[in-house]
Amino acid sequence: MKLPHAKLYIVLAFFAIYVIWGSTYVLNKIVVTEISPLFMAAIRFSIAGILIFIIALILKKPLYITRKQLLNSAIAGFLFLVYGNGVFVWGLKYVDSGFAALLASTQPLFVLLLLRLIDRKTMQRKSIIGVSLGAIGMYLLVSQKDITTSEGSLLGILMILTCVLSWSYGSVFVSKAELPTNFFVSTGYQMVFAGIMLFLGSYFTGEIWTSPIAWSSKAQGAMLLLIIFGSIIAFTAFNYLLREISAEKVATSAYVNPVIAMFLGWFFLDEYLTTQSIIAAGILLTGVYFINARKRIANI
Repeated sequence: MKLPHAKLYIVLAFFAIYVIWGSTYVLNKIVVTEISPLFMAAIRFSIAGILIFIIALILKKPLYITRKQLLNSAIAGFLFLVYGNGVFVWGLKYVDSGFAALLASTQPLFVLLLLRLIDRKTMQRKSIIGVSLGAIGMYLLVSQKDITTSEGSLLGILMILTCVLSWSYGSVFVSKAELPTNFFVSTGYQMVFAGIMLFLGSYFTGEIWTSPIAWSSKAQGAMLLLIIFGSIIAFTAFNYLLREISAEKVATSAYVNPVIAMFLGWFFLDEYLTTQSIIAAGILLTGVYFINARKRIANI
């Protein structure tokens, strides 16, 4: 039996945010070892945003946007891409990509708590179990001496966690905010705004700007994949899903992203995972499962 188009789009969109985004941790790690993080993110999102607008014009999608939609696009771009991603990439200078992915897997916990604070929704028993397991997993993850005593790692961990909070609030914000009706165009505006803000942030923090021509072929290839797959395809899919289903369900990408990121980090970057990290990951992801394993997602 053939799936209706809407269901097929949702399945493909989930594949994008599950699998493609899982690989972006390694790709970002490759590029950030050579390029300043905010500058790198600025280039990535500026190019992706411009390409999206070009594609939208080819497809004859209207680029008109109201003042309120313009403001909301700028806010979403900041929450997701400037702070949620740009600062996250900065944190990758100090922690492994697989470890960072595990920290990012706490997103459903943040989304749940934010919805509890914003919408005053009552938590179900499974949600409480999930939050408790998540807290235990986080403690085991960040309390490892060989991680927290290495130079800059503690600061990197703290900054990444604030990025996860920013991304989580962005998910709740976008699910309620007035944005361009076409999710593809909405993605383009968010990325262009983010690119401008990231360039300003990079300039005022004194980052070194280098021409992409001077980058290694490895960094160039990773950036190309980030722009096409990580930004244009996956982030568009993410915006589409936030419009079609609940923010909590979209946050379940945290199930798969860490597994893919850890495997790719081990395979391509020779990253090492401690036994405590693996145990923490199991507890953490079990907590995430409890949060989302509810018959009625709307009643948290």
